[in-house]
Amino acid sequence: MSVLSILSIILTLALVVLLAKPAGNYIARAFSYETTKLDAFFGPFEHAVYKLSGIKQTNQSFRQYASALLISNIFMIFIVYLVFRFQGSLPLNPSGIAGMDPTLAFNTAISFMTNTNLQHYSGESGLSYLSQMIGITFMMFVAPATAFAAAIALIRGLSGNPLGNFFVDLIRSITRVLLPIAFVTGLVFVFLGVPQTLDSSVTAKTVEGADQTIAMGPVASLLSIKEVGNNGGGFFGVNSAHPFENPNGISNLLQILLMLLIPTALPFTYGKMVGNAKQGRILFAAMAMIFVVFLGTALLSEYQGNPRLAEASLEQASGSMEGKEVRFGAAQSALYAIVTTASETGAVNTMHDTLSPITGMLALSNMLLNTVFGGIGAGFMNIIMYAVIAVFLSGLMVGRTPEFLGKKIEGKEMKLIAVTLLIHPFLILGSTALALYTPLGSDGISNPGFHGLSQVLYEYTSSAANNGSGFEGLGDATPFWNISTGIVMFIGRYFGIIAMLAVGASLASKKLVPETIGTFRTDTSLFGTIFVGAVFIVGALTFFPVLVLGPVAEFLTL
Repeated sequence: MSVLSILSIILTLALVVLLAKPAGNYIARAFSYETTKLDAFFGPFEHAVYKLSGIKQTNQSFRQYASALLISNIFMIFIVYLVFRFQGSLPLNPSGIAGMDPTLAFNTAISFMTNTNLQHYSGESGLSYLSQMIGITFMMFVAPATAFAAAIALIRGLSGNPLGNFFVDLIRSITRVLLPIAFVTGLVFVFLGVPQTLDSSVTAKTVEGADQTIAMGPVASLLSIKEVGNNGGGFFGVNSAHPFENPNGISNLLQILLMLLIPTALPFTYGKMVGNAKQGRILFAAMAMIFVVFLGTALLSEYQGNPRLAEASLEQASGSMEGKEVRFGAAQSALYAIVTTASETGAVNTMHDTLSPITGMLALSNMLLNTVFGGIGAGFMNIIMYAVIAVFLSGLMVGRTPEFLGKKIEGKEMKLIAVTLLIHPFLILGSTALALYTPLGSDGISNPGFHGLSQVLYEYTSSAANNGSGFEGLGDATPFWNISTGIVMFIGRYFGIIAMLAVGASLASKKLVPETIGTFRTDTSLFGTIFVGAVFIVGALTFFPVLVLGPVAEFLTL
């Protein structure tokens, strides 16, 4: 690996670390129900929205908050489904794209409303401009705002306060965080060469003299919220590997910063809101440690090259470049792959199907664990889940009732967490087994060997973890894959969010327990170590056998 590649990665990660704390403190102020300076700027517009929508700014109970979240999301899925189905008869369709197949529209509506952005269609040829803007871009704001609101409600509950109001939190997520960042960075992307137009495709002459049709569209506006909202769905079929969606190294750097901005900021938001900044820093450091280990291993694996290509006397001094863009190289491709799966974004600047088996396994592991920073809200809720598990295991070892933030962790909370822990592997492993067993699923596998298992496992892992990236060697544009992944995305998204909201509401109702000499502190390096151990012992070992049968076996047989 060249010195320039190493320096570019160090610079990128340094910028992420520098932005994390200020962004976390801003988010805490943005969601504070107390009067702040932000109210003077955002308040008038927000109050107009509340008045127009009939939203009452009152605290909701757990049932009210969870019901508002779930019902509003289901309603929006239905509306956008209709837009996709009838786009052929709707305006802003200069290319004359027909309405979507029913199962594909079902999959796409659920995919983008669950913040997954799994795409079983090719972006530029599957959707009209109206569908891209009213359907896709709309959901790219509302979907992350939903999880963002839920994570903030959970933090409020952990701090002993009411959960808040879902609709108020949803609006604030958009007006105070997502929209300002997306607007500014959208302009930056236009400056860097990303198209933003409602004109139809253009035709150009190639060097051979042939005609080439080049797709255009409102790309920059979608790209900015795609990254900062941890959405990941691309305007073009090849996503951020397309030169119009990721023109150069600066746009690539900005996309990485946007993907990690909110996930890395949330631990600091949490620390500020619960009144224990050190605990927030410990959680940040623990996740950063896992991230750096995964990234280092991925870079080492990609730069070792592919033994089969070496046998064919193909030069690999620049690392394994199969499936990668030359303008990014192996280093930025591996970095992007680890970032996009760690942040639950799912955007890609290289084809993950061509990653080395070890890098593919690490990308899978990010999604299987779903705690290495995680996405905009839902991932952080998983982090809190593992933090509670770490406290519970510590309490068992010393024979003391576990406490978290001064509240006793009892049977009710642990039952909710245990069921949530089981749902994730059940969705992934159960669906993978069904697809491999059923001809409707196995017929789509392009590689019958170990890599074929990895393709199927990756598809369902990406769906359950609300990531949306894929190995792309899978023939998934069929009713079987559309329906099965749609169901996995829906359950994987909402079950965990609602269960953790219930945990937060339960802890909010409990009295504080006075701290004693026997209280296990959760703001120390010891707790950070136990937290990492809990993630790997409870989370990673669940999926170890299937990883051995897939990417590990593929690596050993190269």
